[in-house]
Amino acid sequence: MTDTNTGTILDKIKAYKLEEIAADKAAKPLEAVEAEARAASPVRPFADALFDASREGYGLIAEVKKASPSKGLIRADFDPATLAAAYAAGGATCLSVLTDTPSFQGAKEYLVAAREACTLPVLRKDFMYDPYQVAEARALGADCILIIMASVSDAQAIELEDAAAQWGMDALIEVHDKAELDRAAVLKSRMMGINNRNLKTFETTLDTTRRLSKHVDVEKMIVSESGLNTPGDLADMAKYGSRVFLIGESLMRQDDVEVATRNLLATPLRPGGM
Repeated sequence: MTDTNTGTILDKIKAYKLEEIAADKAAKPLEAVEAEARAASPVRPFADALFDASREGYGLIAEVKKASPSKGLIRADFDPATLAAAYAAGGATCLSVLTDTPSFQGAKEYLVAAREACTLPVLRKDFMYDPYQVAEARALGADCILIIMASVSDAQAIELEDAAAQWGMDALIEVHDKAELDRAAVLKSRMMGINNRNLKTFETTLDTTRRLSKHVDVEKMIVSESGLNTPGDLADMAKYGSRVFLIGESLMRQDDVEVATRNLLATPLRPGGM
C-alpha cells in the first residue's frame, strides 16, 4: 500500500484499487466471473431511462452512499435495500451504488441488495481500471459502469467502454475539466458526466458544469454530478443543458429519503424555460 500521507486522494485510491483487483483475480479467475455475468438477470436500460425522464422532467441517478473520503460517515442507519426502495418511490430514474470499501464504506453486496429491492437500472459506482471489474459489475447485476477520465488513460477508457458494450451495459463518462472532456470525445457513450467535485482536492462548485457544458457535443446527455442540494440548483443546471443529475450526499442526509427525493424533483424547469 502506498504512503497515505502523500499524493492526492485519487492517487491513493488508484494504488489500493489496483492491489484489490489483483487480489480479486487471484481469488476468482476471469472465466468464473464471466460465467456469473452471463447468468445474471437481464440488463435494465440505464441511459434510455434517463433520456426518457429528462424530456419533460428531470432524470435522477440517486446514489446509495454511506460515506466519502472528504465527509466521512454520511448516513449511520444505512440499509441499501430500504434506501433503493425509497428512491424509487420518490421518483428517481436510476440508482448509483458505491462498491468501494476503503474510501466510501461501500460493498459489492450493497449493489445486489439495492437492485433486488426495486426495478431501477443501477450504476456500479467504483474506480474502474480493468475489464475484469466490468465483468464483475455485470455479475453483480449492474446495468452501467462509471469511467473516470481523471483516473484512467485514453487506452483504458476505450477498453472499459468496449467491455461494457460487450456485456450490454451503458457507460457514464466522468470529467471535471476541459482537458478530460477533450479526451472523452473519442468515446461512444451518450452520457457525459460533469463532476462538480475536483477529484484531487474534493472541493465542489457548480461553476464546473456551467463552464464545461457549452463544450459538450449536443448529441450527448449531460449528467451534472455533486454539489446539488435544492430544486434551484437543478433548475440552474438545466439552464446550462443538464437535465440529468447524480445526487447522493444531500439526499442521504435526509430523514425521509423518499419525501426528499420527491420534493427535489417536484418542480422541474421545463425544456426551453428560463
